[in-house]
Amino acid sequence: MADHNLATPDIAAPGRQQGAPEPERGAPEPERGVSQPATARWRRRLVVLGLVLAAVNLRPAVTSLGPLLEEVRADLGMSGTVAGLLTSMPAACFALFGIAAPRLARRWGPGAVVCAGLAAITAGLAIRPLVGGTAAFLAASALTLAGIAVGNVLMPVIVKHWFPDRVGPMTGVYSMALSLGTAVAAAVTVPMTDALGGGWRAGLGVWAALAAVAVLPWPMLARHRGGDGDRGRDRMPAAVPSSKAARTRITKSRTAWALAVFFGLQATAAYITMGWMPQVFRDAGVSASTAGLLLAVTMVMGVPLSFVLPPLAARLRSQGPLVAVLGSFGLAGYAGLWLAPAQGAWVWAVLLGVSNCSFPLALTMIGMRARTHGGVVRLSAFAQSTGYLLSIPGPLLVGALYQHSGGWDLPIALMAGLMVPQIAAGLLAGRDRTVEDEIDTGAAPTAGR
Repeated sequence: MADHNLATPDIAAPGRQQGAPEPERGAPEPERGVSQPATARWRRRLVVLGLVLAAVNLRPAVTSLGPLLEEVRADLGMSGTVAGLLTSMPAACFALFGIAAPRLARRWGPGAVVCAGLAAITAGLAIRPLVGGTAAFLAASALTLAGIAVGNVLMPVIVKHWFPDRVGPMTGVYSMALSLGTAVAAAVTVPMTDALGGGWRAGLGVWAALAAVAVLPWPMLARHRGGDGDRGRDRMPAAVPSSKAARTRITKSRTAWALAVFFGLQATAAYITMGWMPQVFRDAGVSASTAGLLLAVTMVMGVPLSFVLPPLAARLRSQGPLVAVLGSFGLAGYAGLWLAPAQGAWVWAVLLGVSNCSFPLALTMIGMRARTHGGVVRLSAFAQSTGYLLSIPGPLLVGALYQHSGGWDLPIALMAGLMVPQIAAGLLAGRDRTVEDEIDTGAAPTAGR
């Protein structure tokens, strides 16, 4: 089925001869003296490399800290309250700094902003192991998370801009790389720390080297912002509005709100899983090392499924059925945790890992629910910033219920209960329509548009 939601206006290149074949929609203008196919091929390959390297580095700062948090607290004299603040910082920073991404992209171009974000990730990860106090550690962490936040928002924009006819497959590649980085950091940080001498500073600092490698392709991509005679690939389209009224119109779209709620609830589930699932298993009698492996299994499920789900979602007019299937896996996993957490631990870890693949599905829907590049920018920023803001209370509430009740029945019931509105919001967000239609007409378009 043709992906009509992803079509972009055809603007003829100046000077194109009548009857000559049109350039691929969304493809870069050829540089003078260089054939278009050759230029497009090498630049697209560079974009793919840049996307993969960037995605791999969007989560290790978060998942590498958890296994070493106790050592960090002891060395820096960090209180339990501050440690709780540290675990809630990712969602808060993603919401706060993600809002700024569209304005920065309009001013400098998305490629340049992603490049700067990766440099911030590198700097924060390099500074964090060198500090001697809690305040400086939190500041370095915030710098890292700010870089991740703009990458979160602009990665779908980069995909839509360079690959308008392959949003699903390219989102799959990006999501798979992100899942791989998440899982690897969770699994190897402790063994790598032991191999480097047992100090948390070396164990956390080594991830700065990987982030530095990810920066390398982006300065070249950031140069292509457009100009006289060269519109470039990475310039923010003129369709992105600059007025305050135009920027806020996205809030009039019911689909945008549904996608924001869906994104927020799936993020809530993911952060609850990363933060609390090992403790659920440990309280059920599972050893600490096995609990860590179970978390790694949950995270690694996103690697193959993130490659399969986005292309499948892009072929469907409505992504609602996929939302319902992933939600049912989550409900089954929570039921297992409630009934027999230790006996079926590996099964529940797999089920929750499948459910957590709502993340790449949400990214794909961001690209499909907007028709223009400017629409994707606004929708990505709104859905992710609002969604991460909504996700902040979830892990904290689970911790409070656990401490108050002394067990996991109430927290698991909350997790399962949140899956119901997640499915409902996903069904609404997955309908075949775009935010531009809703903003322009004030009503949803008819089916089969």
